[in-house]
Amino acid sequence: MAESNPVKAAVDKVVETVTDDTKAGAEIPGRPGSATPTVEEPTEPAGPLPPKPDQRAPETVTSTGRSVSAAPTGRAQDGEFLTTAQGLRLPDSDHSLKAGTRGPVLLRDHHLREKITHFDHERIPERVVHARGAGAHGTFRGYGTAAHLTMAAFLGKDVQTPVFVRFSTVLGSRGSADTVRDTRGFATKFYTSEGVFDLVGNNIPVFFIQDAIKFPDVIHAGKPHPDREIPQAQSAHDTFWDFVSLHTEATHHTLWNMSDRAIPRSYRTMEGFGVHTFRLVDAEGGTTLVKFHWKPKAGVHSLVWEEAQLINGMDPDFHRRDLADAIEAGAHPQWELGVQTFPDTPEQTFEGIDLLDPTKIVPEELAPVQPIGLLTLEANPTNYFAETEQIAFHPGHLVPGIDVTDDPLLAGRLFSYIDTQITRLGGPNFAQIPINRTHAPVNDMLRDGFHQHAVHAGVAPYKPNSLDGGCPFFAGAEQGGYVEAPVEVPAAKRVREAPASFADHYSQPRQFWLSLTPVEREHVIAAYTFELGKVYEQPIKERNLRVLAEIDPVLCEKVAQGLGLPAPTAAGTLTSAEPSPALSQVGGTWPTTGRIIGIVAGPDGDLGAVRAVRQAVLDGGMVPLIIAPAGGVLGSGDDALTVQRTFATARSVEFDALLVAGAPAPGRDAYGARDAKAGDAATAAAVIDPRVRLMLDEVYRHAKPIGGWADAADALDAAGISPQAPGVVVGADARPVLDSIVELLGRHRVWDRFPTTSDLA
Repeated sequence: MAESNPVKAAVDKVVETVTDDTKAGAEIPGRPGSATPTVEEPTEPAGPLPPKPDQRAPETVTSTGRSVSAAPTGRAQDGEFLTTAQGLRLPDSDHSLKAGTRGPVLLRDHHLREKITHFDHERIPERVVHARGAGAHGTFRGYGTAAHLTMAAFLGKDVQTPVFVRFSTVLGSRGSADTVRDTRGFATKFYTSEGVFDLVGNNIPVFFIQDAIKFPDVIHAGKPHPDREIPQAQSAHDTFWDFVSLHTEATHHTLWNMSDRAIPRSYRTMEGFGVHTFRLVDAEGGTTLVKFHWKPKAGVHSLVWEEAQLINGMDPDFHRRDLADAIEAGAHPQWELGVQTFPDTPEQTFEGIDLLDPTKIVPEELAPVQPIGLLTLEANPTNYFAETEQIAFHPGHLVPGIDVTDDPLLAGRLFSYIDTQITRLGGPNFAQIPINRTHAPVNDMLRDGFHQHAVHAGVAPYKPNSLDGGCPFFAGAEQGGYVEAPVEVPAAKRVREAPASFADHYSQPRQFWLSLTPVEREHVIAAYTFELGKVYEQPIKERNLRVLAEIDPVLCEKVAQGLGLPAPTAAGTLTSAEPSPALSQVGGTWPTTGRIIGIVAGPDGDLGAVRAVRQAVLDGGMVPLIIAPAGGVLGSGDDALTVQRTFATARSVEFDALLVAGAPAPGRDAYGARDAKAGDAATAAAVIDPRVRLMLDEVYRHAKPIGGWADAADALDAAGISPQAPGVVVGADARPVLDSIVELLGRHRVWDRFPTTSDLA
């Protein structure tokens, strides 16, 4: 049973390790350590605790890629006593060495100096972009379906390759919030047998610019204003909209950024794209152009804007917590890696689309995505700084069978990433940091520099040599050497120009707009209205409306109405575009594994039904969270139910669906002086706790499924929700209600709860 239900098995394992299973929070992910602490400070010397079961450290390999038999945790702490960095045991770390108890601190205190000096340098420069991130370890399994396209060994049938994935926002600092409206990074490091391969992509398939020389411009425009350093982690300000309205090649990416794609529900429900066109090379030297795609097995799903705003204040770590908790609970996130393939012609175009233009997509209806492997994330980092913060990606980390193209944005990235890592990570030896180490043998002739971990032998780090016996030797293609595809470069003049095909800035944004469902279009209109409403200068608003007029007149008119401005008309005839259903997030059905269901219950309700529903949620591979008036347990004895959230600590944005077991009466803390969410409970309708009423109201507004049994109809009535409303299920028995809610969850949201205007249909 455990094998077929990993979530339940993981939860049960956590419960078993806790001596008192009535402690609040014992049955849910988020446990801080691998053992339960004692009330008193431990005094008996003991070695470091092992990592939690959900954690993994980088593989133990030498700086030259050789496997070591030691456990991955062996390179961190060892021994039961506190020491200096040199291994000297210390009797005290609370007091500086002084000349008498009240005397001056002595300069000779080497422990003080080492401890403070290291602390002073604990922080390294954060990334200029993608500063805020979350990461996880995983495994990639090749399907073997790419064998006719590439000789890359890690894509062979059933080849297992360890990976580390880092998700991130682009604009914000490390201290910003997770659910801001922004592009997300989706970077994957494959530790292949042939060396490291980095697929460094985004959750949006196009980019703002076509040439890397403009990258500083778009980032300077998107970052906070330099005089006040505000606003943080968002594009709703003058400099961003000034740039993108003057630089209209950014229109396609900007439209994606105003869609629901920019506020994902979870990293687990986020699509990934390689953005650029790459070249695959097969064993005979044949080449194929491809675009990489990551397709989440859970489906693509987003927040609504109000949820994102609430979460940013309530839990700025929402996405990283969601990822770590899912892995700890055994609901391991999965993505299929797929490729769109195109003939490698001299023109490097497909169906009239320039494949070297990173602001363009190829619709999946023209070139279907072919699955070539499965990524599963199954372990959390052991240490955020050592792994997630120090991991260094680079699009030029390639393996035989994968090559780059002449995309001018990609060309600049090939330079920029290396340059950035040298600054951030203290020198050229960043590849020797454990999380960055390749699992393939290394003999590189690179020497010295800051943070050199390898102790090199030999006297001849040059080629050719005879003093070291000629070693290292060159490897041709037959020995697995990397040989660039011998693509012919046509004769041309040196120019600072772009191809004529790069000049089309509106046809694909129009296609994206036409591909969205009415509710998704409503969200795009709301996003543009909000963002441009934050712009101070009126001319910038008017200029952006001109851009929107080139996409669609309804879009332009609706945004103009919200801004109180007249809607301009397009300068010419709008381009003809066929909708691409693959661009919409709405309309499909997806697995519900890992989805979070809140169960509201009171001490006087039918706890047997609550217990049965909770078990059924676990059996379905989902995560149940019981919400009650107070912490502790509901019931007593062996059948007691652990409370994971209270009415004071819970907020609707944490749940994908809400179940209400009856109509819980107000808790003892249901008054505004104690909890502002409760308001004035004395004068409010006190049928149910006012915080439950707030949860129901928010869940309803955010188009999430709501279920209930027993006296749940009274609770819904107190919240002003009709039991007949779309996505609301009320019944006499709990289990049929749950089954209906799970079916609704497979579609993510109940969008038909709020019909859209007819002109968007």
